[in-house]
Amino acid sequence: MTGKVPAPGESIVPAPGASIVKVAVTAAAAAAIEWYDFFIYGTAAALVFPAQFFPIDLPPLVAQIAAFSTFAVGFIVRPLGGVVFGHLGDVFGRKRALSGALLLMGLATTGIGLLPGYAQVGVAAPLALVALRFAQGLAVGGQWGGAALMAIESAPSGRRGFYGSFVQIGVPVGLVLANVVFLLVGKSLAPQAFQVWGWRLPFLLSVVLVLIGGYVRRHLEEPGEFETVGAAVAGAVQGPPLARILRDHLGDVLLAGGAFVANNTCFYMAITYVVAYGTATLGIAKETLLAAVMLASALMLPVLIICGGVSDKFGRRGIFMIGAVLAGLWAFALFPLIETASPVLITLAIAVEMLFLSLMYGPQAALFAELFPVEVRYSGASLGYQIGSVVGGGFAPIIATALFARFQSTVPISVYLGAMCAVSFLSVLALGRRARGRRARARATVG
Repeated sequence: MTGKVPAPGESIVPAPGASIVKVAVTAAAAAAIEWYDFFIYGTAAALVFPAQFFPIDLPPLVAQIAAFSTFAVGFIVRPLGGVVFGHLGDVFGRKRALSGALLLMGLATTGIGLLPGYAQVGVAAPLALVALRFAQGLAVGGQWGGAALMAIESAPSGRRGFYGSFVQIGVPVGLVLANVVFLLVGKSLAPQAFQVWGWRLPFLLSVVLVLIGGYVRRHLEEPGEFETVGAAVAGAVQGPPLARILRDHLGDVLLAGGAFVANNTCFYMAITYVVAYGTATLGIAKETLLAAVMLASALMLPVLIICGGVSDKFGRRGIFMIGAVLAGLWAFALFPLIETASPVLITLAIAVEMLFLSLMYGPQAALFAELFPVEVRYSGASLGYQIGSVVGGGFAPIIATALFARFQSTVPISVYLGAMCAVSFLSVLALGRRARGRRARARATVG
């Protein structure tokens, strides 16, 4: 395989129109169901896992904390998933790594739906649950990079933001699917039947992801850019991709993680802590809050795609930084609107926050991909994304709970959200300066 090696943001082998549409739609579907799998675990951890997988004589609060601790495992292990699948994707190809991540997630989630409970197998039940959640975390840590690069590296260079945004819609689609499926199953069955076996149905539906993984493996081609450039260059690279990332691109990885913390922190605050705060502290019906979350998530879909397309014309970093500023400012309106207990204002509060987050998340896939050369791009983009996910989403609800317990006010939580948005703003600003510095050095070398 031969050809000139492009700069990190340059594509040299665009896919035909019909091909890139197929790749983008498949990547979006895979991402949506993968995130569905990840989110249904959180719902089940709140509703059924304390009674199913822990001793019946355990105090309810302790059992709930234990169930949420298994949920946290999925976040903690995500960077490891980024490393493992990033290596596979950079060495053996995007398609193989993505299909492997999808198969792992599908099998792990289906396995959770088949697990016997504590009453049947004792302590083996929570241990098996943790092991399968570990596998979920590995899979989701590798899925995003594969899906994003399949779309972006197959797209024409002037349309990377647009096609990359199809992968980003997987998060809101997965969230809506998870809530709708649990709602339908819960409404269709008696409470006892739901607790005994009905909760397993949403997990068993994950077998669809196994089928999508097989489709990716058999019917999609490797992106032209990787086939032409990445595979040729990889043979000349000394050491594994991770070693080169840590040696040559560590600053970009850390700044990418910093860029993502605002989006992930604010998103999980809106879909988890706001629901818990609204129900437990304000006495708002859970159905009202969940309906607001689902409507806001649905509104994100077109905005994410629009923002990705706009970034192709006006640049990734500018629209990203505007989103960080607006999301940080809106954090101070979020809780006062929630505290009105008005369904309309609650929906407005969450929806506007989600729309501002879309300004960041829409162009993010293309922004992260363009930070790294082709031969280490899967590793670099995945690692930056997953570091930001742990620092942001993994700890945000815990930090918010601690802040409210200490100050009995949501203002410190808003300050915390604003600070995370400032971190992301400054990280993207620094990424822009690093990019300009590299271009200046390249021109000086040529000159």
